[in-house]
Amino acid sequence: MITIKSKSLLNLIKYAVGALLSFIIFLVVIGALVFGFFVLTAPSLSEDKLRAVNSSLVFDSEGNQIADLGSEQRESVTADSIPIDLVNAVTAIEDRRFFEHRGIDIFRILGSAWHNLTSNTTQGGSTLDQQLIKLAYFSTTERDQNLKRKAQEAWLSLQMEKKYTKQEILTFYINKVYMGNGYYGMRTAAKNYYGKDLPELSIAQLALLAGIPQAPSQYDPYTNAETAQARRDTVLSQMLNYGKISKEVYEEALATPVTDGLKPLQKKVSYEKYLDNYLKQVIQEVEEKTGKDIFTSGLKVYTNVNSNLQSYLWDVYNTYDYIAYPDDEMQVASTIMDVNTGQVIAQLGARNQNDDISFGTNQAVLTDRDWASTMKPITDYGPALDSGVYTSTAQSTNDSIYYWPGTYTQVYNWDRQYYGWMTIQTALMQSRNIPAIRALEAAGLETSLKFLNKLGIDYPEMLYSNAISSNTTVNDSKYGASSEKMAAAYAAFANGGTYYKPQYVNKIEFNDGSSQSYKPEGSRAMKETTAYMMTDMLKTVLTYGTGTEAAIGSMPQAGKTGTSNYSDDELDIIAAETGLYTQNVGTIAPDSNFVGYTSQYSMAVWTGYKNRLTPLYGNGLKISAQIYRTVMYYLTGGYSDDWEMPEGLYRSNGMLYLDGYSTNNRDYYSNSRATNNRSNHTTSSTTVTTNEISSSSQNETSSSSKESSSTSSSKASETDTETEDELEAVASTSIASSNATTRENTSSSATETVPFYEEEIEE
Repeated sequence: MITIKSKSLLNLIKYAVGALLSFIIFLVVIGALVFGFFVLTAPSLSEDKLRAVNSSLVFDSEGNQIADLGSEQRESVTADSIPIDLVNAVTAIEDRRFFEHRGIDIFRILGSAWHNLTSNTTQGGSTLDQQLIKLAYFSTTERDQNLKRKAQEAWLSLQMEKKYTKQEILTFYINKVYMGNGYYGMRTAAKNYYGKDLPELSIAQLALLAGIPQAPSQYDPYTNAETAQARRDTVLSQMLNYGKISKEVYEEALATPVTDGLKPLQKKVSYEKYLDNYLKQVIQEVEEKTGKDIFTSGLKVYTNVNSNLQSYLWDVYNTYDYIAYPDDEMQVASTIMDVNTGQVIAQLGARNQNDDISFGTNQAVLTDRDWASTMKPITDYGPALDSGVYTSTAQSTNDSIYYWPGTYTQVYNWDRQYYGWMTIQTALMQSRNIPAIRALEAAGLETSLKFLNKLGIDYPEMLYSNAISSNTTVNDSKYGASSEKMAAAYAAFANGGTYYKPQYVNKIEFNDGSSQSYKPEGSRAMKETTAYMMTDMLKTVLTYGTGTEAAIGSMPQAGKTGTSNYSDDELDIIAAETGLYTQNVGTIAPDSNFVGYTSQYSMAVWTGYKNRLTPLYGNGLKISAQIYRTVMYYLTGGYSDDWEMPEGLYRSNGMLYLDGYSTNNRDYYSNSRATNNRSNHTTSSTTVTTNEISSSSQNETSSSSKESSSTSSSKASETDTETEDELEAVASTSIASSNATTRENTSSSATETVPFYEEEIEE
């Protein structure tokens, strides 16, 4: 019995081993066939590919060449001019068995595989040969690193090892790698970074150069010195571990600052400086679309930039011929788009940019500053109209004392005054905070968030909720608004409700003769009726409201102002440093913005200082609107077609209504909310002293407010009992009365007249 069972078990094992071997052989055969197919479709090995760095040509919207990127930023080195210390540094960090393998390193591949299986980090198994092949023939993006590419890299590496010596291959690599700041090849970097040739550099300097190619921007010693030093020290550590330098040399190099010997960065660029910010976005978009490095890929890139407009924008920023800037330090960032395509036709991120820096910070696309009340159309009124909660531009709303629901936290207008019942058109025109928040509450936070997301501004819900509660935008590098995003969002109002993703590149021709065109990416963001009603209301901002500085005669256009505020602590700091504490409330701010549009173009303008605690005041608060007016007049010549009213709307007494809704549409939601607020809380004074306003924040409780009588609070209370006819009378006279509104300053004997269009600080 035992013998029979043993034989059966042995037979079973034999069959299992045989099956496993057959399966392995099958996999090997299949793998060989697949590898063979990949080899047959691999490009031919070419010395021109290994040696040359192909520049890319960039063209404007008219087909004129505006840049040649990469062609003049390379100086090759010969094999006999490469110092041995550089050879040791490069091989130590990139491929320590370079002189032992024949193009691929089985030990390194197995080691990397084991590391990737047992560690939270990933490690590549490519040899220096494979890296060179990748630079010469393939994309370096992760999505293109598939089995086919890896097989072809390995095959070409093996072929290259048969055709060229190790010295030649290493020379190809040292001459070809990108070294950051527009420089290619390590000799080019040595001469431009240190003003020396490679043999003249120290061990520390050579180690820095050897470490840069893996991530040139990340290891840039000019902009990321700490990261660059850490990378250099890793190279030195590897050289020590593999016996390429002594302990004494290692310690001396380690103690050398990474900035030792660095010259001020001076770049030889092949484009006009006014194109720098725009080209930075082009470079980024090309990489996103193709995975290719524009400096080395030999592309022809056709962009949407209007070169004449871009040059004019540069002049408006950097001369005093158009705008009376308060000083040279005041900054501006703006984006101009074609509203019907999303094509960015001009963009500039700063004034007085440093001539020695290329492709630096572009404030026009950053989201780290506040866009204040320019957010109201897209966070408050737009969602309320689009959801059907509001059905008319004559919708009544109550500008009265307001507390966040369920709290004792009072919300204020910028002037701490209230004007009772008014239309939402008047509220938006005068940039009143309370009606905007009522619109948000009526629409609902979720509706508002979805509306905003459809316009390309992707706030996470928690950040968005916090931002709305403080009436600001999110100051976060990943979220929030920028001139690019605001121009795109308002463009949807201009074109009837379609959002287009901002687009810089419309066509790319590749060095193999193929090409790819990129059409505008549009999606429905709101109803056509919503877009038209918002435009109709935003027109009044330029004719009667806070944006009259942006008006261009009678040309049809629409827009919104936005002026951010300081916290109490920031006001104290500013008062101590500048004495501006004595300024009347509403006259200093860290950011002042204007976003406007015609039926063809949208433009968003941010103004402020790099240091947020340097305030804008006086005429500085009007400059964003003045820049818009100046540039838009240049672009349009003072003429633009008006918008045509879409189906689904009708006009009565100058106001727009959705079909099927009556002109008698007092906002009972806002009225009931105001009544509930007043019944739960004690009415606070709406007239306070300048010092009281300066020391108060939006989130103060009602107990901290001074109790006194005021005409504005009385007016807000009286309107609760007004008839519908009286309400319409209040709405119809609100525009005329706005320019005669006064605010009493109880710290002096004078009574100051404050036109709404002159001050718009949202407290």
